[in-house]
Amino acid sequence: MAKAPRGERLIISIVGRRNTGKSSLINALVGQAIAIVSEEAGTTTDAVAKSYELLPLGPVTLYDTAGIDDRGELGDKRVKATERVLFRSDIVVMVIDETGITPKDQEILELLETLKIPLLVVFNKSDLAEVKPKDIKYCVDQGWPWQNVSTAKSSGIKELKDKLAHLAPLEYRQDRVLAGDLIKAGDVVLLIAPIDSAAPKGRLILPQVQILREILDNDAVGMIVKEREIEAALAGLAKLPDLVITDSQVVLKVDGDIPAEVPMTTFSILFARYKGDLDVLLDGVKKIDELADGDKILIAENCSHNVQCDDIGRVKIPRWLLQYTGRKLDFEVSTGHDFPEDLENYALILHCGGCMIGQTEMQRRIREAERRGVPITNYGLTISKLQGVLARTVKPLGYEISER
Repeated sequence: MAKAPRGERLIISIVGRRNTGKSSLINALVGQAIAIVSEEAGTTTDAVAKSYELLPLGPVTLYDTAGIDDRGELGDKRVKATERVLFRSDIVVMVIDETGITPKDQEILELLETLKIPLLVVFNKSDLAEVKPKDIKYCVDQGWPWQNVSTAKSSGIKELKDKLAHLAPLEYRQDRVLAGDLIKAGDVVLLIAPIDSAAPKGRLILPQVQILREILDNDAVGMIVKEREIEAALAGLAKLPDLVITDSQVVLKVDGDIPAEVPMTTFSILFARYKGDLDVLLDGVKKIDELADGDKILIAENCSHNVQCDDIGRVKIPRWLLQYTGRKLDFEVSTGHDFPEDLENYALILHCGGCMIGQTEMQRRIREAERRGVPITNYGLTISKLQGVLARTVKPLGYEISER
Protein backbone atom coordinates (compact mmCIF):
# COMPACT_ATOMS: atom_id res chain seq x y z
CA MET A 1 0.00 0.00 0.00
CA ALA A 2 2.69 2.48 0.99
CA LYS A 3 4.43 1.94 -2.35
CA ALA A 4 1.42 2.79 -4.52
CA PRO A 5 2.33 5.87 -6.61
CA ARG A 6 0.69 9.05 -5.37
CA GLY A 7 -0.82 9.73 -8.77
CA GLU A 8 -2.51 6.30 -8.74
CA ARG A 9 -4.35 6.79 -5.44
CA LEU A 10 -8.03 7.64 -5.26
CA ILE A 11 -8.41 10.99 -3.47
CA ILE A 12 -11.24 11.21 -0.93
CA SER A 13 -11.80 14.55 0.77
CA ILE A 14 -13.81 14.89 3.98
CA VAL A 15 -15.53 18.29 4.15
CA GLY A 16 -18.15 20.04 6.22
CA ARG A 17 -18.72 22.69 8.82
CA ARG A 18 -16.44 22.99 11.84
CA ASN A 19 -16.90 20.40 14.58
CA THR A 20 -19.15 18.05 12.62
CA GLY A 21 -16.75 15.19 13.28
CA LYS A 22 -14.66 15.13 10.09
CA SER A 23 -11.45 14.15 11.89
CA SER A 24 -13.28 11.51 13.94
CA LEU A 25 -14.68 10.07 10.71
CA ILE A 26 -11.22 9.72 9.15
CA ASN A 27 -9.96 8.02 12.31
CA ALA A 28 -12.90 5.61 12.17
CA LEU A 29 -12.32 4.87 8.47
CA VAL A 30 -8.66 3.96 8.94
CA GLY A 31 -8.95 2.51 12.41
CA GLN A 32 -6.17 4.75 13.67
CA ALA A 33 -5.96 8.05 15.53
CA ILE A 34 -4.32 9.97 12.68
CA ALA A 35 -6.31 13.21 12.97
CA ILE A 36 -6.53 15.41 16.06
CA VAL A 37 -10.01 15.33 17.58
CA SER A 38 -11.31 18.04 19.90
CA GLU A 39 -14.62 19.51 21.03
CA GLU A 40 -13.20 22.91 20.14
CA ALA A 41 -14.31 24.10 16.71
CA GLY A 42 -11.58 24.70 14.15
CA THR A 43 -9.05 22.13 15.40
CA THR A 44 -8.09 21.18 11.84
CA THR A 45 -6.41 24.22 10.31
CA ASP A 46 -4.96 22.81 7.09
CA ALA A 47 -5.83 19.92 4.80
CA VAL A 48 -4.09 16.83 6.19
CA ALA A 49 -3.42 13.88 3.87
CA LYS A 50 -3.28 10.24 4.95
CA SER A 51 -2.36 7.41 2.58
CA TYR A 52 -4.25 4.25 3.36
CA GLU A 53 -5.40 0.92 1.90
CA LEU A 54 -9.16 1.39 2.18
CA LEU A 55 -10.84 -1.87 1.32
CA PRO A 56 -12.66 -2.61 -0.90
CA LEU A 57 -11.34 0.45 -2.80
CA GLY A 58 -7.59 -0.14 -2.53
CA PRO A 59 -4.94 2.60 -2.12
CA VAL A 60 -6.44 6.01 -1.35
CA THR A 61 -5.42 9.39 -0.01
CA LEU A 62 -7.83 10.73 2.61
CA TYR A 63 -7.90 14.49 3.18
CA ASP A 64 -9.09 15.90 6.49
CA THR A 65 -9.99 19.51 5.76
CA ALA A 66 -10.61 22.67 7.76
CA GLY A 67 -14.23 23.60 8.45
CA ILE A 68 -15.58 25.19 5.32
CA ASP A 69 -17.47 27.71 7.48
CA ASP A 70 -14.25 29.01 9.06
CA ARG A 71 -14.16 32.76 9.68
CA GLY A 72 -11.77 35.70 9.63
CA GLU A 73 -8.77 36.40 7.42
CA LEU A 74 -7.01 33.18 8.42
CA GLY A 75 -10.25 31.24 8.15
CA ASP A 76 -10.71 32.47 4.57
CA LYS A 77 -7.26 31.15 3.71
CA ARG A 78 -8.16 27.77 5.25
CA VAL A 79 -11.35 27.62 3.21
CA LYS A 80 -9.35 28.42 0.05
CA ALA A 81 -6.98 25.55 0.91
CA THR A 82 -9.98 23.24 1.23
CA GLU A 83 -11.29 24.37 -2.15
CA ARG A 84 -7.92 23.58 -3.74
CA VAL A 85 -8.13 20.06 -2.34
CA LEU A 86 -11.65 19.69 -3.75
CA PHE A 87 -10.31 20.57 -7.20
CA ARG A 88 -8.26 17.37 -7.26
CA SER A 89 -10.67 15.07 -5.37
CA ASP A 90 -12.21 11.93 -6.84
CA ILE A 91 -14.87 11.59 -4.12
CA VAL A 92 -16.12 14.10 -1.55
CA VAL A 93 -17.67 13.06 1.76
CA MET A 94 -19.86 15.82 3.22
CA VAL A 95 -20.22 15.42 6.98
CA ILE A 96 -23.41 16.63 8.71
CA ASP A 97 -23.72 16.65 12.49
CA GLU A 98 -26.71 15.89 14.72
CA THR A 99 -28.34 19.25 13.96
CA GLY A 100 -29.07 18.09 10.42
CA ILE A 101 -28.65 19.95 7.12
CA THR A 102 -28.34 23.67 7.80
CA PRO A 103 -28.55 26.56 5.28
CA LYS A 104 -24.71 26.64 5.34
CA ASP A 105 -24.62 22.90 4.55
CA GLN A 106 -26.99 23.48 1.64
CA GLU A 107 -24.68 26.19 0.34
CA ILE A 108 -21.69 23.82 0.53
CA LEU A 109 -23.64 20.98 -1.09
CA GLU A 110 -24.69 23.23 -3.97
CA LEU A 111 -21.04 24.20 -4.51
CA LEU A 112 -20.01 20.54 -4.56
CA GLU A 113 -22.76 19.80 -7.07
CA THR A 114 -21.33 22.39 -9.48
CA LEU A 115 -17.91 20.72 -9.29
CA LYS A 116 -19.41 17.45 -10.60
CA ILE A 117 -17.49 15.36 -8.05
CA PRO A 118 -19.07 12.10 -6.78
CA LEU A 119 -20.61 13.03 -3.43
CA LEU A 120 -21.60 11.03 -0.34
CA VAL A 121 -23.52 12.74 2.48
CA VAL A 122 -22.69 11.34 5.91
CA PHE A 123 -24.90 12.06 8.89
CA ASN A 124 -22.52 11.77 11.82
CA LYS A 125 -23.30 11.46 15.54
CA SER A 126 -26.29 9.20 14.98
CA ASP A 127 -25.87 8.14 18.61
CA LEU A 128 -27.05 11.64 19.58
CA ALA A 129 -29.92 12.11 17.13
CA GLU A 130 -31.79 10.26 14.40
CA VAL A 131 -31.43 11.48 10.83
CA LYS A 132 -34.30 13.84 10.06
CA PRO A 133 -36.76 12.55 7.40
CA LYS A 134 -36.62 15.94 5.62
CA ASP A 135 -32.84 15.62 5.30
CA ILE A 136 -33.13 12.13 3.86
CA LYS A 137 -35.73 13.40 1.37
CA TYR A 138 -33.43 16.30 0.44
CA CYS A 139 -30.58 13.89 -0.38
CA VAL A 140 -32.87 11.52 -2.29
CA ASP A 141 -34.38 14.38 -4.32
CA GLN A 142 -30.89 15.57 -5.27
CA GLY A 143 -29.72 12.04 -6.11
CA TRP A 144 -27.02 12.00 -3.41
CA PRO A 145 -26.26 8.74 -1.61
CA TRP A 146 -26.20 9.08 2.17
CA GLN A 147 -25.15 7.11 5.23
CA ASN A 148 -25.73 7.60 8.95
CA VAL A 149 -22.78 6.79 11.20
CA SER A 150 -21.62 7.16 14.75
CA THR A 151 -17.86 7.57 14.98
CA ALA A 152 -18.18 7.39 18.78
CA LYS A 153 -19.67 3.88 18.53
CA SER A 154 -18.04 2.89 15.17
CA SER A 155 -21.44 2.13 13.67
CA GLY A 156 -22.18 2.50 9.96
CA ILE A 157 -18.49 2.56 8.99
CA LYS A 158 -18.54 -0.67 6.96
CA GLU A 159 -21.61 0.51 5.06
CA LEU A 160 -19.87 3.82 4.46
CA LYS A 161 -16.84 2.08 2.94
CA ASP A 162 -19.08 0.01 0.65
CA LYS A 163 -20.82 3.14 -0.61
CA LEU A 164 -17.49 4.85 -1.23
CA ALA A 165 -16.44 1.88 -3.37
CA HIS A 166 -19.57 2.27 -5.52
CA LEU A 167 -18.86 5.97 -5.97
CA ALA A 168 -15.33 5.49 -7.27
CA PRO A 169 -14.96 6.81 -10.84
CA LEU A 170 -15.06 4.10 -13.48
CA GLU A 171 -11.37 4.50 -14.35
CA TYR A 172 -10.46 3.44 -10.79
CA ARG A 173 -12.61 0.32 -11.06
CA GLN A 174 -11.08 -0.72 -14.37
CA ASP A 175 -7.59 -1.91 -15.17
CA ARG A 176 -6.00 1.00 -17.01
CA VAL A 177 -2.91 0.58 -19.14
CA LEU A 178 -0.09 2.89 -20.12
CA ALA A 179 1.39 0.77 -22.90
CA GLY A 180 -0.02 -2.67 -22.16
CA ASP A 181 -2.37 -2.60 -25.14
CA LEU A 182 0.65 -2.05 -27.42
CA ILE A 183 2.54 -5.07 -26.07
CA LYS A 184 1.93 -8.79 -26.50
CA ALA A 185 3.63 -11.83 -25.03
CA GLY A 186 7.13 -12.37 -26.39
CA ASP A 187 7.56 -8.80 -27.67
CA VAL A 188 10.85 -7.00 -27.14
CA VAL A 189 10.32 -3.46 -25.86
CA LEU A 190 13.27 -1.06 -25.80
CA LEU A 191 13.12 1.86 -23.37
CA ILE A 192 15.40 4.87 -23.79
CA ALA A 193 16.12 6.72 -20.55
CA PRO A 194 18.70 9.52 -20.58
CA ILE A 195 20.51 10.09 -17.29
CA ASP A 196 21.12 13.82 -16.99
CA SER A 197 21.40 16.32 -14.15
CA ALA A 198 17.63 16.26 -13.60
CA ALA A 199 17.46 12.46 -13.23
CA PRO A 200 16.82 11.28 -9.65
CA LYS A 201 19.86 9.77 -7.97
CA GLY A 202 19.88 6.00 -7.68
CA ARG A 203 16.48 5.27 -9.22
CA LEU A 204 14.33 5.45 -12.33
CA ILE A 205 11.49 7.92 -12.71
CA LEU A 206 7.91 6.78 -12.17
CA PRO A 207 6.81 6.49 -15.85
CA GLN A 208 9.78 4.23 -16.60
CA VAL A 209 9.03 2.01 -13.62
CA GLN A 210 5.33 1.73 -14.43
CA ILE A 211 5.95 0.78 -18.06
CA LEU A 212 8.61 -1.75 -17.09
CA ARG A 213 6.03 -3.38 -14.85
CA GLU A 214 3.50 -3.49 -17.70
CA ILE A 215 6.11 -5.15 -19.93
CA LEU A 216 6.55 -7.88 -17.32
CA ASP A 217 2.80 -8.21 -16.79
CA ASN A 218 2.39 -8.86 -20.52
CA ASP A 219 5.10 -11.56 -20.56
CA ALA A 220 7.26 -9.43 -22.83
CA VAL A 221 10.99 -8.69 -22.75
CA GLY A 222 12.06 -5.26 -21.57
CA MET A 223 15.42 -3.61 -22.15
CA ILE A 224 16.33 -0.15 -20.89
CA VAL A 225 19.36 1.83 -22.06
CA LYS A 226 20.60 5.40 -22.27
CA GLU A 227 20.43 7.16 -25.61
CA ARG A 228 24.16 6.62 -26.19
CA GLU A 229 23.76 2.82 -25.99
CA ILE A 230 21.04 2.44 -28.63
CA GLU A 231 23.41 1.10 -31.30
CA ALA A 232 24.86 -1.47 -28.92
CA ALA A 233 21.38 -2.51 -27.79
CA LEU A 234 20.18 -3.07 -31.36
CA ALA A 235 23.33 -5.01 -32.21
CA GLY A 236 22.73 -7.30 -29.25
CA LEU A 237 19.19 -8.20 -30.29
CA ALA A 238 18.36 -11.09 -32.62
CA LYS A 239 15.65 -8.95 -34.22
CA LEU A 240 14.48 -5.36 -34.18
CA PRO A 241 12.44 -4.38 -31.12
CA ASP A 242 8.67 -4.54 -31.43
CA LEU A 243 8.26 -1.18 -29.71
CA VAL A 244 10.51 1.66 -28.61
CA ILE A 245 9.51 4.09 -25.85
CA THR A 246 11.79 7.04 -25.25
CA ASP A 247 12.14 10.03 -23.01
CA SER A 248 10.93 13.05 -24.98
CA GLN A 249 14.15 14.99 -24.43
CA VAL A 250 16.07 12.68 -26.76
CA VAL A 251 13.25 11.84 -29.17
CA LEU A 252 15.02 13.38 -32.20
CA LYS A 253 18.17 11.31 -31.67
CA VAL A 254 16.12 8.16 -31.08
CA ASP A 255 14.12 8.83 -34.24
CA GLY A 256 17.38 8.86 -36.20
CA ASP A 257 18.83 5.78 -34.51
CA ILE A 258 15.76 3.52 -34.62
CA PRO A 259 14.74 2.14 -38.05
CA ALA A 260 11.60 3.79 -39.41
CA GLU A 261 9.66 0.51 -39.47
CA VAL A 262 9.89 0.13 -35.67
CA PRO A 263 6.93 1.68 -33.77
CA MET A 264 8.13 4.45 -31.47
CA THR A 265 6.48 6.72 -28.92
CA THR A 266 7.39 8.56 -25.73
CA PHE A 267 6.69 8.14 -22.02
CA SER A 268 5.02 11.54 -21.87
CA ILE A 269 2.69 10.85 -24.79
CA LEU A 270 1.63 7.59 -23.16
CA PHE A 271 0.84 9.54 -19.98
CA ALA A 272 -1.14 12.06 -22.04
CA ARG A 273 -3.39 9.19 -23.05
CA TYR A 274 -3.35 7.48 -19.63
CA LYS A 275 -4.12 10.51 -17.45
CA GLY A 276 -5.65 13.04 -19.80
CA ASP A 277 -7.50 13.27 -23.09
CA LEU A 278 -5.14 12.63 -25.99
CA ASP A 279 -7.59 13.97 -28.59
CA VAL A 280 -7.82 17.33 -26.81
CA LEU A 281 -4.08 17.52 -26.14
CA LEU A 282 -3.28 16.69 -29.77
CA ASP A 283 -5.66 19.42 -30.87
CA GLY A 284 -3.94 21.83 -28.47
CA VAL A 285 -0.50 21.21 -29.95
CA LYS A 286 -1.74 22.70 -33.24
CA LYS A 287 -1.83 26.11 -31.55
CA ILE A 288 1.98 26.22 -31.68
CA ASP A 289 1.80 27.07 -35.39
CA GLU A 290 -0.58 29.97 -34.65
CA LEU A 291 1.38 31.73 -31.88
CA ALA A 292 2.03 35.44 -32.27
CA ASP A 293 4.47 37.92 -30.78
CA GLY A 294 3.60 38.74 -27.19
CA ASP A 295 1.57 35.60 -26.54
CA LYS A 296 1.77 34.26 -22.99
CA ILE A 297 2.54 30.56 -22.52
CA LEU A 298 1.78 28.78 -19.24
CA ILE A 299 4.25 26.05 -18.26
CA ALA A 300 2.24 23.92 -15.82
CA GLU A 301 4.42 21.67 -13.66
CA ASN A 302 2.72 19.43 -11.17
CA CYS A 303 5.62 18.20 -9.09
CA SER A 304 7.93 20.54 -7.21
CA HIS A 305 11.62 19.96 -7.92
CA ASN A 306 14.97 21.68 -7.84
CA VAL A 307 15.31 23.63 -11.07
CA GLN A 308 18.38 22.63 -13.09
CA CYS A 309 20.22 24.71 -15.65
CA ASP A 310 18.81 22.42 -18.37
CA ASP A 311 15.33 22.06 -16.86
CA ILE A 312 12.97 20.58 -19.43
CA GLY A 313 9.93 22.76 -18.69
CA ARG A 314 11.60 26.06 -17.83
CA VAL A 315 14.63 26.03 -20.12
CA LYS A 316 14.57 23.50 -22.95
CA ILE A 317 10.95 23.70 -24.11
CA PRO A 318 10.86 27.54 -24.09
CA ARG A 319 14.14 27.60 -26.05
CA TRP A 320 12.88 25.08 -28.62
CA LEU A 321 9.56 26.90 -28.90
CA LEU A 322 11.26 30.25 -29.57
CA GLN A 323 13.49 28.64 -32.18
CA TYR A 324 10.58 26.86 -33.87
CA THR A 325 8.16 29.80 -34.00
CA GLY A 326 10.58 32.71 -34.34
CA ARG A 327 8.16 34.66 -32.14
CA LYS A 328 8.70 36.79 -29.04
CA LEU A 329 6.81 34.82 -26.40
CA ASP A 330 6.31 35.30 -22.67
CA PHE A 331 6.54 32.27 -20.39
CA GLU A 332 5.06 31.83 -16.93
CA VAL A 333 5.36 28.79 -14.66
CA SER A 334 2.88 27.30 -12.20
CA THR A 335 3.92 24.45 -9.90
CA GLY A 336 2.31 21.92 -7.62
CA HIS A 337 -1.46 21.65 -7.34
CA ASP A 338 -2.05 25.36 -7.91
CA PHE A 339 -3.60 26.16 -11.30
CA PRO A 340 -3.94 29.85 -12.22
CA GLU A 341 -7.42 31.32 -12.09
CA ASP A 342 -6.73 33.71 -15.00
CA LEU A 343 -6.30 31.05 -17.70
CA GLU A 344 -7.87 33.36 -20.29
CA ASN A 345 -4.66 35.40 -20.29
CA TYR A 346 -2.70 32.56 -21.86
CA ALA A 347 -2.53 31.64 -25.53
CA LEU A 348 -1.44 28.08 -24.73
CA ILE A 349 -0.95 25.79 -21.73
CA LEU A 350 1.96 23.34 -21.82
CA HIS A 351 1.39 20.76 -19.08
CA CYS A 352 3.87 18.25 -17.71
CA GLY A 353 3.17 14.53 -18.09
CA GLY A 354 1.12 14.53 -14.90
CA CYS A 355 2.70 11.37 -13.50
CA MET A 356 2.36 12.67 -9.92
CA ILE A 357 -1.32 13.64 -10.06
CA GLY A 358 -4.46 11.58 -10.42
CA GLN A 359 -6.44 11.19 -13.58
CA THR A 360 -9.34 13.18 -12.14
CA GLU A 361 -7.20 16.24 -11.46
CA MET A 362 -5.52 16.06 -14.87
CA GLN A 363 -8.82 15.75 -16.70
CA ARG A 364 -10.38 18.53 -14.63
CA ARG A 365 -7.52 20.80 -15.66
CA ILE A 366 -8.10 19.91 -19.29
CA ARG A 367 -11.85 20.56 -18.97
CA GLU A 368 -11.20 23.89 -17.26
CA ALA A 369 -8.88 24.96 -20.08
CA GLU A 370 -11.52 23.92 -22.62
CA ARG A 371 -14.20 25.85 -20.73
CA ARG A 372 -12.04 28.99 -20.85
CA GLY A 373 -11.23 28.48 -24.53
CA VAL A 374 -7.49 28.01 -23.94
CA PRO A 375 -5.63 25.31 -25.93
CA ILE A 376 -3.78 22.82 -23.74
CA THR A 377 -1.21 20.17 -24.58
CA ASN A 378 1.60 18.38 -22.77
CA TYR A 379 5.39 18.33 -22.78
CA GLY A 380 5.75 15.12 -24.77
CA LEU A 381 3.45 16.13 -27.60
CA THR A 382 5.03 19.59 -27.69
CA ILE A 383 8.59 18.26 -27.93
CA SER A 384 7.68 15.75 -30.64
CA LYS A 385 5.98 18.56 -32.57
CA LEU A 386 8.95 20.92 -32.23
CA GLN A 387 11.39 18.17 -33.25
CA GLY A 388 9.32 17.18 -36.29
CA VAL A 389 8.56 13.62 -35.16
CA LEU A 390 4.98 13.94 -33.86
CA ALA A 391 3.50 11.84 -36.67
CA ARG A 392 5.79 8.94 -35.79
CA THR A 393 5.33 9.11 -32.01
CA VAL A 394 1.52 9.11 -32.09
CA LYS A 395 1.14 6.50 -34.85
CA PRO A 396 1.46 3.50 -32.48
CA LEU A 397 -1.56 4.92 -30.62
CA GLY A 398 -3.70 4.87 -33.77
CA TYR A 399 -3.28 8.47 -34.96
CA GLU A 400 -2.36 9.42 -38.52
CA ILE A 401 -1.30 13.05 -38.75
CA SER A 402 0.86 15.17 -41.04
CA GLU A 403 3.72 17.39 -39.86
CA ARG A 404 4.03 21.10 -40.67
